[in-house]
Amino acid sequence: MRVGISGRRPAATALGRLSQVVEEGSICAICVICGSPFPNPESRTYSPIMPSSSPLDPDLRLRLAAFEALRRLTGEEGRVVSRGEMTAGFGFEGERIPLALRARGIWKPRQAEAALSITTAAPRPGVTPPYDDEVGGEGWFHYRYQGTDPDAADNRALRRARELGRPLVYFYGLEPGWYVPIWPVYVVEDRPAELTVLLAADVTGLGDARLLEGGSDAGPKEYATVTAKRRLHQARFRQLVVKAYQERCTVCRLHHPVLLDAAHILEDRDQRGLPEVPNGMALCKIHHGAYDANILGVDPDYRIHIRKDILDEIDGPMLRHGLQEMHGSLIQVPKRAVWRPRREYLEERFGRWKAA
Repeated sequence: MRVGISGRRPAATALGRLSQVVEEGSICAICVICGSPFPNPESRTYSPIMPSSSPLDPDLRLRLAAFEALRRLTGEEGRVVSRGEMTAGFGFEGERIPLALRARGIWKPRQAEAALSITTAAPRPGVTPPYDDEVGGEGWFHYRYQGTDPDAADNRALRRARELGRPLVYFYGLEPGWYVPIWPVYVVEDRPAELTVLLAADVTGLGDARLLEGGSDAGPKEYATVTAKRRLHQARFRQLVVKAYQERCTVCRLHHPVLLDAAHILEDRDQRGLPEVPNGMALCKIHHGAYDANILGVDPDYRIHIRKDILDEIDGPMLRHGLQEMHGSLIQVPKRAVWRPRREYLEERFGRWKAA
């Protein structure tokens, strides 16, 4: 599916202005998938925030400042953000600008010419969401208008972002109060009869002149959108699993969420390997690596097994306390039975551990 953005090439004047800023060493690039920075090698700072005397207009300066704030907020690991952090926002030319507002799915600050961000609420069990935004399947993201009037101010602000080719931030709700930010995204098609716009993620970074002029072509946008959707599913899986295990490693009880992963029992490539809590375990990074390498196994009775050659090995305290002493103990499972690892999945995975 090939969708045009603005129907025109980036204006030479805009390219010149952005090139000038880049050459001055004040911009770094950011990966749309993980948020990791790629600093300008001539610069000693990551900050792309422009002074008010910058040749870029206020709307463009505002977006660059928002992206920089998100880079700092999410870090290199691309962590999720809280509703409070979104509301607290970022500093911009002496003012505090929210990244999103609690009661608004579409947010346009008064300093902006078009919408800056959009938000999809987290799903709640048994509650029908007010908007049926769609992230599943192939193709672009589908985002519903706010309300039923296509000419409402918020909806006009969203369409204006398409007309100007301006990048936005998409906050996708994982669970109440927590969101995955995706940026940059662009409005690539408007469907007022369906009260919907189509959105695409992109690979353009802060050092790319296309960022402020509609982004890249359809091909890179399709790749970035598929990758972003995959990341959303992975992030939701991790959030649900780590929460079910009360933010502790099921093997060693480590209680540092930044060091925890959601490990699949049956892998993604298995048709049964769904991103759901009974197919996962919260493991610290050491024990996740050991589990994937078949150094550590978990049997259907939730008992931990360490491979014999590792048990016989003599090494330092990490090997002794972190692995060898775990042999024969039980994992800590969630209190709710429906969240506990499926025994048939554990049995199949444990069979592979024994074969290894």
